[in-house]
This record gives sequence, structure tokens and C-alpha cells, in this order.
Amino acid sequence: MKIAFYTLGCKLNYAETSTLHRVAVEQGHEVVSFSSAADVYVINTCTVTGAADKKCRNIIRKAIKQQVGSKVIVTGCYAELNSTEIAEIEGVSLIIGNSEKSKFVDYLKSINNVEEKVFDESKSSHEFFAAYSIGDRTRSFLKVQDGCNYFCSYCTIPYARGRSRNAPVYDLVKEAELIASKGIHEIVLTGINIGDFGHSTSETFFDLVKAMDNVSGIDRFRISSIEPDLLSNEIIEFVALSKRFMPHFHIPLQSGSDKILGLMKRKYDTKLFTEKIKVINKILPEICIGIDVIVGFPGETETEFIETYELLKSLDIAHFHVFSYSERDNTLSYKMDNKVSDINKDKRSRILHELSDIKKEKFYNKFLGREMKVLFESRSKNGYMEGFTENYIKVETLVKEELYNKVSNVKITGFNKDKMVMIGEIL
Repeated sequence: MKIAFYTLGCKLNYAETSTLHRVAVEQGHEVVSFSSAADVYVINTCTVTGAADKKCRNIIRKAIKQQVGSKVIVTGCYAELNSTEIAEIEGVSLIIGNSEKSKFVDYLKSINNVEEKVFDESKSSHEFFAAYSIGDRTRSFLKVQDGCNYFCSYCTIPYARGRSRNAPVYDLVKEAELIASKGIHEIVLTGINIGDFGHSTSETFFDLVKAMDNVSGIDRFRISSIEPDLLSNEIIEFVALSKRFMPHFHIPLQSGSDKILGLMKRKYDTKLFTEKIKVINKILPEICIGIDVIVGFPGETETEFIETYELLKSLDIAHFHVFSYSERDNTLSYKMDNKVSDINKDKRSRILHELSDIKKEKFYNKFLGREMKVLFESRSKNGYMEGFTENYIKVETLVKEELYNKVSNVKITGFNKDKMVMIGEIL
């Protein structure tokens, strides 16, 4: 059969889709682009915002119209939480929960004889679906953990992904070694709440980090988003001494107001967060720190927004991602009063985006004139190729195809403000 895949959402979803892709090929199926005629369309969905839900529905309808008589399989977090809604869309053949992804081969074999549309045992399953991405020759996202036990008041992911669980460290090391054998130079450890690693194996995330540091063939490891209360000093100190774990952390803040953090049911306050950033910068003075922040949470007045702005302004960080609060059914925040208007959300988002650009430019320009190591990606645009330094500064230079997927010594010569990238000269 000809099978086409489409992924929405996070890097974890991309890792899982990449694994389903490999399984399909191993079973003798031909994988084609999503815009091509296919026998089966597989859509791996996201439900983190209302806009994500809408995009999922649009992609599902696009697949149904694309090829008469084709089968459409919907999976992922939106499918997990909205299976009844999706089942009502005429033309959807099968809806499978996140934990059902491990049975993808069986579902493919029976796709022409499906009697029930919805298959989902995720809510009672403790199974871990192992996954990693290989689509990019430079970098692989390795899924090390799934699920979340935190239940923040705005988030549906614990309901869509279940409780925190993981594969044993030994198995994940074997997967990293397999990725290395395919010529990949960088692995990003990813999951839903990776710092909470170990619930199903009585291990810790630090155990995993130490084990990965000994995997030969991988030049760079990065840690994806990790909660500030779970980023221990021993992990920070280990990264500082490691030659493989890069000086780069991404840490969600979500709000710079203790009042809003409390309403969000976050497990830290601004004092802990601020002290954590100070510790990181003391141990790793050239590290890139990225942050997530949400604007427009219910109850966020101008006072709380200014508190967030002032905290972000004061922190020694490189940049931050700004998200507008999106109401999700079946969350505590959905029932909260004092909603913030879309106009105020948009205004606050613009203000923080501008601050983030100022922060990034300041951080990048600290390295003007420096020689740095850049891993160039095998993609180019308008005669330029891009790559990242060890501390996650994006660098562009004129294309030299022989340097694709290689670590090169580069002198940083300038800053392209339009693209928000540094300009590099190959040494």
C-alpha cells in the first residue's frame, strides 16, 4: 500500500511518526508525500491549543478529499481526547489512542476490514511506545519518557498521554547506539516531562544522562524542555563537565507572577526559578537558556503581566517562546473567572516577543569575533546553509555541501537582524 503521514505538534509526535514511517517501510509499504495519492493517510495530532484542534480537523478533511476510497487513520493527543468528535467526520476510517501506536502494524493489516472506528486503551495502559526520528540526517529526537503526573490547571496532556513512564536506561542507550550507527551526530532527549523520568523503572533522569554520555558515535546530546524543579544542580554540573552534553537548557517559566503560578498549579515559585537561572549561569557562563511563557491566563491583570515582564527582563537568558493562553475543556482553568480578552493577549504577546528579540540579539552579539564549533544541517536556502553552535546559536554561511552534517570551526563575523541569526566564516 501507499501510505502518507502528517504530523502536528511537538517533537515527541515527530519522533513517533518517524517510527511509524519506519515500521510501514519494514512491512513492505511505500511511503509517499502527504500531498500525493495514497491508500492510507495517517495523521498524528496535537491538542495543546484550540488552534491546534482546528488545524487537526482541517488536515483530516483534506486527507479525506484528497483520494477517493482511501483510508484515513487519526492518532495522537487530539484523537485521544476527541475521538467521538472525530468519529463523526465522514470518511475517517480509524482512530487509535497514543498507546495503540505500538499496534500500528496490526491496524494496517486489518484496515480494509475495520468494524469499529475507535481503538483506545491508553487511559489504563502503562505501555511505553519507543520512538525516535531519523528524517533529519543531522539530528534525531529520541523519546525517553511519556506521560505526566503534574496536572497543571491549563493542560490536557496528562489525560491525553497518561501517567509518567519510560523505557529502561539500558534500552534507551541501545537506541542511541542504533541512531549513531546511522550517521546521526546529535540526539535530543525528548518526552512530555523528561525530568520526571524513572517512575516505571526506579531510575532517575540523571542516571540516563550519565549513561548517554558514554554512547560513542554521537557528538552532541541536548536536553529538551525540563521543569525547573526537576533540573538538579548535579545535572547542571555534569553538563558543565561533559564533552557531549551541550550547554543549552530550555526551561518553562509560564508566568513571572507567583499568584498566576499558583493558579496554574505549577510546582515552583519565582524565587526558585530565579535562583535556578543564577546557578546555571554561574556554572555555565556561556550557556543558552530558553524559556516558555504563557500570556493571558485567567486572572492575569496588568499587574501580573508587568511582574512577568520585569522578571523576564531581569533574568540572564537568551530568548523565550511566548504562548497565548488557550482554553481547554476538562481543565481547572476552563472554569476560572476573570478571563483575559484576545486583544490583551495579543498586546502582551507582542510586548514579550519584542523583549525576547532584544534578549536574543544581546546574547548572540556576546560571541561576535569568536571561533565556535557549528554543526551544519543538510538544508540550504538562497545559497546559504545554517547550523548551530554548541550553545545553540544559529549561524548561517555560504553553502559548502562537503560540510553538511559535519562539525566545523567557524568565526562569528556578524549578526543578521532580519533573520535573527549570526553570520559565520568557515575557518
